Amino acid sequence: MRKKLNITEGIFPMPVLMVATYNEDGSVNVMNAAWGTMQERGNVALNLTETHKTVKNIKARGAFTVSIADADHIVEADYFGVESGNKTANKFENSGLTASKAEMVDAPVIHEFPLCLECEFVEYQDGKYGCGVIGKVVNITADENVMVNGKVDMSLVNAIAFDPYTHGYYKVTERVGEAFQDGLKLKK
Repeated sequence: MRKKLNITEGIFPMPVLMVATYNEDGSVNVMNAAWGTMQERGNVALNLTETHKTVKNIKARGAFTVSIADADHIVEADYFGVESGNKTANKFENSGLTASKAEMVDAPVIHEFPLCLECEFVEYQDGKYGCGVIGKVVNITADENVMVNGKVDMSLVNAIAFDPYTHGYYKVTERVGEAFQDGLKLKK
């Protein structure tokens, strides 16, 4: 038997994305965004309102980075979601994390998060069914500690996902199947 639930952001898992930009003074700004995905190969879509300091920075700088949050940095990742860059100028400094300029875009790479997409700002969409930042991925970097034989091993990334039903974070670590292979067993 099925039970009716309240309408919420009911797709699980939702990624925990760290969206980083530079402020007007060159300091680092980061926000936690669970409402983001790949729009198509090479483009990211982040469902963010224009009231976010990060969106203002993206429009001003024309660039941003998206890092995958990991279990080792849940406190910092959550802090970036509960503290507003509009109210706290030294938000990144308070986290104790470190960053350097991205190789290909005018945005910071946060060293402690193992996987980072460098993005050029494409456009801001605001319509009846949502709003958000669209970016073109121009470079992806990974910490060598999450690489095996030249490829990212997602079990080593130790990514976290957001549960919109209970507002919890969960580790995404275990590989359980082979995409585009396992289903072939049912093909006749």
